[in-house]
Amino acid sequence: MDDQDPIASRRDMLRLAGLASLGAGLARAAQDTAPAGESVAGMPFEVRSKVRLGFIGIGGRGTSLIEEFSAIPDVEILALCDVVAEKAGKAKAGLVKAGKPAPALYHNGDHDYEKLVARDDLDLVIIATPWIWHVPMALAGMKHGKHVAVEVPAARTIDDCWALVDTSEATRRHCIQLENCCYGYNEMLVWNMVRAGLFGEITHAACAYNHDLREILFSNEGEGLWRRFEHLDRNGNLYPTHGLGPVAHYLDINRGDRFDTLVSMSSPVASLPEYRKTHLAAGDPRQKEIYRCGDLNISLIRTARGKVITLEHNTSTPQPYDRINLVAGTKGIFRDYPPRIYVDGSHDEAFGSIDPYKARFEHAYWTKVGAMAKQLGGHGGMDFVMAWRLIECIKQGVAPDIDVYDAAAWSAPGPLSEQSVAGGSAPVKFPDFTRHRWQKAAG
Repeated sequence: MDDQDPIASRRDMLRLAGLASLGAGLARAAQDTAPAGESVAGMPFEVRSKVRLGFIGIGGRGTSLIEEFSAIPDVEILALCDVVAEKAGKAKAGLVKAGKPAPALYHNGDHDYEKLVARDDLDLVIIATPWIWHVPMALAGMKHGKHVAVEVPAARTIDDCWALVDTSEATRRHCIQLENCCYGYNEMLVWNMVRAGLFGEITHAACAYNHDLREILFSNEGEGLWRRFEHLDRNGNLYPTHGLGPVAHYLDINRGDRFDTLVSMSSPVASLPEYRKTHLAAGDPRQKEIYRCGDLNISLIRTARGKVITLEHNTSTPQPYDRINLVAGTKGIFRDYPPRIYVDGSHDEAFGSIDPYKARFEHAYWTKVGAMAKQLGGHGGMDFVMAWRLIECIKQGVAPDIDVYDAAAWSAPGPLSEQSVAGGSAPVKFPDFTRHRWQKAAG
């Protein structure tokens, strides 16, 4: 084993783990008959004057999260874990340089995170690792009495979605999905517009993750070491939550409505093979890879209340970044990228600027910490607002904005789209991860 290329060896391990996870997830698709545990919807955090954190995964995303959480008052980062010792050490040095206490480090193999979650001095464990590790790490954290916050998607299979729900209920620990897009300025502005009735009765929405990731997918570091494998072994929407999370808030999903049925279809595979022809050496072993995931996946979701959502995924073709972020009803429509609005009664049939609406509808989170967010946080400030709000919930002893039922429902279009595509775009049913409690939690 010592003479193996360590990068290639780790790629093989990640791909095999992903295949095993995919196979395991087929058994319980669309099942919602698990024994009911006591719901954690609305369950408050224990009040903490200081919030003690541990981080698992110190790559690009983990590093940025450390910077944002560490800038929030009354946050202590006590432990860091990564399989690459240098990454954990660099993050530790950065905290010390910023005047923070030196955290303990865990970097002795793939399962050293188990020692981190077993500590008795952590309130919240933050997980920013390759997707196949999200569920085992989150389960370990909750079983050791920790609340966990997981990067997106929280899970890749329906079995794993249920595992998160069942374990959260059994342990009475929260599993929060770190969906930063729910905290974007426009998303929160529009959410206030929806709640104020500006668009009337909401009937439909559209969302997407359309982002040219070809360079990242073929990189020899970071996400290039694992993310491309998802395209080899799956055909569907690999990354649904960035667009779907905000739309779920607009439509009161799990709080008066729920996702009910999905139909999905994928285009042919063309762009990744085309890209590697001109960007990789002829003898590069990646030239022999066979991709299954179509360039574009489009899914239609119908909710229990009859509302319709269009959901897209495309990370393979040249295009501008676009999450669509559309919501429409009986009195008007908002459409993003670029942001524009039309309200019934306007004097011309053209979209207008959202600027006149900002003073009235700007969300309180942005009013309070928006200036700091723009200075410190990534993705236009939404990352900091997300981090600040989560810490605020813990310090105040209130329930998180995004709970385990959201994590499961927003992640579920991944495996459900695979199932629908494989069945010739057949309709598939969403599990009711709330076990019918969504009807009692109207927004």
